Amino acid sequence: MLHAISPVDGRYEGRTKSLTPYFSEFGLIRYRVKIEIDYFKKLLLFLDKNGFLKVNPDDLEHIHMIYLQFSTEDAEHIQTIEKTTNHDVKAVEYFIKQKLEPTPLKPFLEFVHFGLTSQDINNTAIPLSHKECQDKILLPMLKKLVSIIHEHAESYKGMPMLARTHGQPASPTTLGKEFMVFKERLDDQIAELENIRIKCKFGGATGNFNAHKVTYPTLNWPEFADDLCEAWGLYRSKYTTQIAHYDDLASIAHVYQRINTILIDMCRDIWSYISMDYFKQKVVAGEIGSSAMPHKVNPIDFENAEGNLGMANAILGHLAEKLPVSRLQRDLTDSTVLRNWGVPFGHILTALFSLEKGLSKIVVNTKKMDEDLDNNWAVVAEAIQNILRREGVDKPYESLKELTRGKSSITKEDIHEFIQHLNVGENVKHELLAITPFNYTGYY
Repeated sequence: MLHAISPVDGRYEGRTKSLTPYFSEFGLIRYRVKIEIDYFKKLLLFLDKNGFLKVNPDDLEHIHMIYLQFSTEDAEHIQTIEKTTNHDVKAVEYFIKQKLEPTPLKPFLEFVHFGLTSQDINNTAIPLSHKECQDKILLPMLKKLVSIIHEHAESYKGMPMLARTHGQPASPTTLGKEFMVFKERLDDQIAELENIRIKCKFGGATGNFNAHKVTYPTLNWPEFADDLCEAWGLYRSKYTTQIAHYDDLASIAHVYQRINTILIDMCRDIWSYISMDYFKQKVVAGEIGSSAMPHKVNPIDFENAEGNLGMANAILGHLAEKLPVSRLQRDLTDSTVLRNWGVPFGHILTALFSLEKGLSKIVVNTKKMDEDLDNNWAVVAEAIQNILRREGVDKPYESLKELTRGKSSITKEDIHEFIQHLNVGENVKHELLAITPFNYTGYY
């Protein structure tokens, strides 16, 4: 892969090769063949049922092997045909006709691609390839990562940690809860992703079934197409131009952008915790952190993930913005753009592998977290002033502000001395003295 232009199928080919059956040129051609064959079979049976043709159903059984046994050599042959046709979908049509020529289906060859336009094939093949890739590759990987995040959250449950808002010490949290933040956010987006109805366009040259209706005017072609698309697990857009409106693909792109943004947020937080020494990283034998500084163990997995997620978002943003826009009934700008649909998912998959690896290497440094808590007793000021509000003490916030704000160091002794001088009962003082940065962590 030394000569690949993109790292997606170059440097990172080992991580992204599972996507090639769906998003490569071979994958696109193969899905086109599937759509053409499924349509051809259903069309002949439909016309036979309505008395327009006489078809032996047994003759139709073997035609799926054209798709199921589709090979690299088949794809190359289609590309050879395309050199003459200068049209990729027409080349698929001719390839299928060649395959059917020596079969009992020869009399029906002209029903291959009957009444269709190229985008009936493309705008069904691409959504179907995405759906199957999402179901088999992308969602399982995402859910596996969420499960790993959850395992970390459970492992760190109740582990007190100094929080930082605006980069400054703030009311303590727990490390487990901070990981649960990302799990909950990802769960929400995955649920939204799974609820998106993946649609396709199947309606002839400009979406009106013109050719179908004029040829067989008594048949219900929209219903036929609905049934066909439903069998693929897709929803047919009822009103279209020559091409799909792509609003569903834009929705998919936007959800993946949000998922990626959440993961970027997590990468940066974990990177910061490593920088703060809250996490150590397991040393992998043979790895080198720096060509100049032998001591370094860099958070490279989280940096790699962040970079790839950012690349994915940039591409997804353009796809979501461009694809739903077309001049009148069709221009060709969607075609060249849509060929890049798999690229952001290559970057996403690369990032998911990096995150999984990075999360497997982090080890909590509780000693450092405890030191930071013990050096920041000012964070219990919030707890004290709210209990004093409950007790009706005048201006407790202002009193704690005077004690703590902007001070370089507030110790346990400073806090306890302040409490001892309060004009409250001994039971309240006892309650306040029991509060520490280690136990003032709320519910989570």
